[in-house]
Amino acid sequence: MFVDSHAHLDSSDFQSDVEEVLQRATQSRVSDIVTIACLTETVKGPSAFEKLLEEHDSVYGCAGVHPHDARLYGPDLEKELVSLMGHPKMLGWGEIGLDFHYENSSRDQQIEAFGKQLRRASELGKPVAIHSREAEDLTCQILEEEFSQGPGGILHCFTASLEMAERCLPLGFYISFGGILTFRRADELRNIALQIPPDRLLIETDAPYLAPVPFRGKRNEPAFVVRVAETLAEIRGQTVEEIGELTTANFRRLFGLEG
Repeated sequence: MFVDSHAHLDSSDFQSDVEEVLQRATQSRVSDIVTIACLTETVKGPSAFEKLLEEHDSVYGCAGVHPHDARLYGPDLEKELVSLMGHPKMLGWGEIGLDFHYENSSRDQQIEAFGKQLRRASELGKPVAIHSREAEDLTCQILEEEFSQGPGGILHCFTASLEMAERCLPLGFYISFGGILTFRRADELRNIALQIPPDRLLIETDAPYLAPVPFRGKRNEPAFVVRVAETLAEIRGQTVEEIGELTTANFRRLFGLEG
């Protein structure tokens, strides 16, 4: 079985056929999917998001304010997030972090929202899903300062340096690879994936974004996480079944779903 540790099933891309998408995931032996809610000031997402959790045994949730929307973070959104964390299928807080490529919110706004969300997640004992783009050193610095005693989490859709992974592993973080791992020019990333400790590996799709080869350019969906597992298996000299078992066990350990 396989686990998609990061997808966006409440995206408008899945509005018309989410049931069929989930059926294809099951047919591809994807046993669990974590769907990520990125809340904004409209706070329109939770009801549809919670419906996904309640109607599908295979779907779990995380929620947070994405760095793009950090300027919107405030007491109302924080209250909504804390409330969502009380749902029995909410595994973690995120995705949160820093994105200095687009800077849809200012750097100062991103840093402030990131720190506040890390502190609340730590208080609630929730692992975090981290988004980091062109902000490696500062992301690591903030995690070291604000989350060194936290419950760890995931560096999602990892495309950063081995150095970043090595700084975050002692903080209890797992390294999750997505469709980019399968891209033709991703040799450096594949070399990094070979060096990650086996007990810290995860796989994901980030659906509907970043579909793996041979679906690149199309809408991504959880069933395609198997393509990522196949590439990881080839890199590490294992079978795809072994990678499935390994990453599923890692996922369950991180989120306390063992037993």
